[in-house]
Amino acid sequence: MRQAGRALPEYRALREGTGMLDSCFRPDMVTEITLQPLRRFGVDAAIFFSDIVVPLKAIGVDLDIVPGVGPVVAEPFRTRADLDRLVPLEGAPEITQAVQQLVSELGATPLIGFAGAPFTLASYLVEGGPSKDQRRTKALMYGDPVLWDGLMTRLADLTLAFLRVQVDAGASAVQLFDSWVGALPAQDYRRYVMAHSARILTGVRDVPRIHFGVGTGELLHDMGAAGADVVGVDFRVPLDEAVRRVGPGKAVQGNLDPTLVFAPEAVVRTMTERVLAQAKTAEGHIFNLGHGVLPETDPDVLTRVVAHVHEATSA
Repeated sequence: MRQAGRALPEYRALREGTGMLDSCFRPDMVTEITLQPLRRFGVDAAIFFSDIVVPLKAIGVDLDIVPGVGPVVAEPFRTRADLDRLVPLEGAPEITQAVQQLVSELGATPLIGFAGAPFTLASYLVEGGPSKDQRRTKALMYGDPVLWDGLMTRLADLTLAFLRVQVDAGASAVQLFDSWVGALPAQDYRRYVMAHSARILTGVRDVPRIHFGVGTGELLHDMGAAGADVVGVDFRVPLDEAVRRVGPGKAVQGNLDPTLVFAPEAVVRTMTERVLAQAKTAEGHIFNLGHGVLPETDPDVLTRVVAHVHEATSA
């Protein structure tokens, strides 16, 4: 089940007075926040606490996470000259230390590394912040494919280096997360994005690789073909249909709608059982919420969901 740290009141208290990005570069806070869901819910793996834009911050891009808005870039990417700002990642000692601390604390429990995929990083850079329609991003992608390819190549290099830091420090698996790529038709994903994500996924060879996107029902087969061992599915596509789209040789991850945990307990249980039943057609399955935990979620509901999944799958 995916990390549920944002639902915990202890998490909010821990971050009080500390910016989100600052938290991601403090090994003590990364360790504590990563471990909280494991302690509280008894999930089967920990997900490295980070943010999609952390690698950009690590190489000196001027950005911040604004409460109520999200990542905001001070000088959005506009021209070829902006490529010079995307320098290689020369190590990340804070990330290495945090992963090593977590691996020591976790023992036999796996730690899943985390990074944002190139399209989503490009979106934040080009738009200057979150965007519902990706208008500037698409204008660049379609209008100047050479510059787009240069941007995506540098971001793929950055993401691959960031994931390798985590694997070298002891992460047991990695997850490449693409929040905004669902804005593209499948043919454009294949033309402008797939090869860059594939270079990352095939470049991390020593551990299982999870590739997750939001609103990517039409892209599931291609996301698996890019090199993932596990394809993440959000709640919009039933898992049995997702398995058909992904094709053989892959496991799936998903996909309880995060809003369902606000329904009566009997409904939550029924819908959880439906996900598990649909997943029986998969070659492997990681149960989680479709795209994280909403802040208002009652943590006790998550505890019961995890317990029910363990009970139902232990027989």
